[in-house]
Amino acid sequence: MPATAQGQWALGYREPLNPAERAKKDSDGLAVRQRILDIYAHRGFASIDPADLRSRFRWYGLYTQRAPGIPGGRTAVLEPEELEDEFFMMRVRIDGGRMSVEQLRTIADIATEFGRDVADVTDRQNIQLHWIRIEDVPEIWRRLEAVGLSTTEACGDTPRVMLGCPLSGVAVDELLDTTPHIEELTAAVVGDPEFSNLPRKFKTSVSGCGRHCTNHEINDVAFVAVENDGQLGYDLWVGGGLSTNPRFGVRLGAFVTPDRLLETWKGVTSVFRDYGYRKVRNRARLKFLIADWGAEKFREVLEEKYLTAPLPDGPAPAAPTGPRDHLGVQRQRDGRNAVGFALRSGRTSGSQLSRIAALAEQYGAGRVHATAQQQLVILGVPEESVDPLVAALAEDDLVVNPSPFRRGTMACTGLEFCKLAIVETKKRANWLTDELERRLPDFDTPITVNVNGCPNSCARFQVADIGLKGMMMHGAGGGDVEGFQVHLGGQLGAESALGRKFRGLRVSAEDAADYVERILRGYVDRRKGAESFADYVARADEAWLA
Repeated sequence: MPATAQGQWALGYREPLNPAERAKKDSDGLAVRQRILDIYAHRGFASIDPADLRSRFRWYGLYTQRAPGIPGGRTAVLEPEELEDEFFMMRVRIDGGRMSVEQLRTIADIATEFGRDVADVTDRQNIQLHWIRIEDVPEIWRRLEAVGLSTTEACGDTPRVMLGCPLSGVAVDELLDTTPHIEELTAAVVGDPEFSNLPRKFKTSVSGCGRHCTNHEINDVAFVAVENDGQLGYDLWVGGGLSTNPRFGVRLGAFVTPDRLLETWKGVTSVFRDYGYRKVRNRARLKFLIADWGAEKFREVLEEKYLTAPLPDGPAPAAPTGPRDHLGVQRQRDGRNAVGFALRSGRTSGSQLSRIAALAEQYGAGRVHATAQQQLVILGVPEESVDPLVAALAEDDLVVNPSPFRRGTMACTGLEFCKLAIVETKKRANWLTDELERRLPDFDTPITVNVNGCPNSCARFQVADIGLKGMMMHGAGGGDVEGFQVHLGGQLGAESALGRKFRGLRVSAEDAADYVERILRGYVDRRKGAESFADYVARADEAWLA
């Protein structure tokens, strides 16, 4: 197939090759904001142009919710207008996961007043609201922007939220405080039309801590702090992403000093914009270009066409120094403490977020940061306030020292709100956590259980110890029931691997707890010393995992 048939702009092929590209050519996604303010918020849902509703609204973090009562078996059958409700999910963009108490309170109040008191902390450090009416969007934006937040490019074919360590600037084990670098990036590029029409979504990670908590291996572009001959900077990775064609990012072997981070980010993103595939949506992510080009060619094009000078070679990052989250009590470099706690698969409420803000103000330094694991951290807690804060959080079912199951379980939005979902996820994940805590009270090994409502991997099921991908399956009574395809032994890190999947290995949602219990008991009985679950799965007989 000629390269031009992929719709690469740099090769002169500008004619849109699918409806999504046509919508962007007809009107930049950023332009929809004014139509929302001037027209749709006044005339209501029925007045919204379908191309805005199902495409350009995403440039401001807005997706229509799934209409209530539609079973998962109908997801791929119904048309969009049959699946969608007249309410929206709205993602609040929180770059680096950093929030002041004032910002968190604002989000909490919006969730309570406009979103039926429902909110989710996502694995991209956003907070997602539900039940939002188009008539209320201008007032929500006004309140968010008054405290320095927005929904701009929280979704869409854009540079989405920039992931950063929630302990940036205070982590004992960090090489670099990434806060100023993320702030520089977001100020320079978010809302810039130069980068508002990319072939697909574009995810960025800038991490400086030793735990690698932002999962650089699965971002489109990632900057990982390293030391190179006494100089601090970043190792550059490109082309990571999961969804239906998962690939880990690749190192370019290039060292990026902080003063060149913005230039390099713009260069990588511009290569994607200009050479990325625009013909078929499911091949439009950067990972497909990297797969075809390889790291060497990508770096060559980047340096020769998009940078002012080549990048020096640099070292790979060191292996993670601990769990890849920030739960528990961690000493800050200033002697105070960061207190990380687990929600229930990211689900929370405006009321609960208000209480968290009050605790951060009472016991901490007025900062609450989101993690890339659907968790939250209160910063700046003096030693004498740690125990009272931990106790106060526990009263609200916010656990600082959770079980391995509560700590390691994530879930996507699922059938409750998402039009792509096939199965329910949040409630199922919480039920699974409770069951495993009851059945395996002495289990003390870190374990990740990621529950996903469809193949798109919003909950990263391919890189979990136990990944559950939603599907419909034949039940014992003959009808279709909710179930999961099982992926086992996925992991990130020095030995990154996608979970093993086996033909026919699927389990009904009702039987999920029985299956996971059986697999984990087998692991405990057969493991060798301190062998991790992922290493056990890599050598396990298939019969052990059935």
